[in-house]
Amino acid sequence: MEASAPSRAGRGGPRPRAPFLLLTLLAGALNAISFLALGGVFVSVMTANLALVGIAVGGSDPWLAANSVVALTGYIAGVLLGARYREHRERESRPALRGLLGGEMLLLCGVLAGWFAADGSPPAALRTVLLGAAALAMGCQSATIRATAPPGVSTTYMTGLLTAVLTDVLARRRPDWSRAALLLAIPAGAALGALAVGTLRTAAPLLPVVLLAAVLVLPTARLDPPGHPET
Repeated sequence: MEASAPSRAGRGGPRPRAPFLLLTLLAGALNAISFLALGGVFVSVMTANLALVGIAVGGSDPWLAANSVVALTGYIAGVLLGARYREHRERESRPALRGLLGGEMLLLCGVLAGWFAADGSPPAALRTVLLGAAALAMGCQSATIRATAPPGVSTTYMTGLLTAVLTDVLARRRPDWSRAALLLAIPAGAALGALAVGTLRTAAPLLPVVLLAAVLVLPTARLDPPGHPET
């Protein structure tokens, strides 16, 4: 899947890892919910969705193709809008982090509201809307983390991070356990998301909302780029 690019903003020194773990758990949970209940596609792993488009075309599955395109479009829009908002705020020497995470929270709350309204079983048209909103939220999160995370860290796609960890192991360098923890957070979040869908289906999207709320309120959960403290 996608390789993680180093973040310019993350080079200013060590950053707290707890918020990145929470956001990675969130991504895992939301991907599980979308895969199991919103059309069999992912909302942050775009390489998989590109492959699913090809599989759908080759297998004559228009619904899978449509869902994959919706997720791709939502994610791309989230990345572009998030990056544009961040650039606009930086030109004004104003922090963008809280606005980006606040926008993600609004989108996740919208998914939760639509899910609740349908009692956990949204019809096809509403599923499409919720899928697009969830992918938009993940695109926004990716744009946020790209600007704030330490080099090589991602919370929404993990192939680059996995490659870096394995390279360190093969080179017999001291492993970065915080990176390994991020890798484990994806399946852990997915397991929680799948459990929520299977046992508390009506409230399943509440899990990502709670995780993002923790990022916003915990004292350690500060992701501000160096030199730009959030106010």
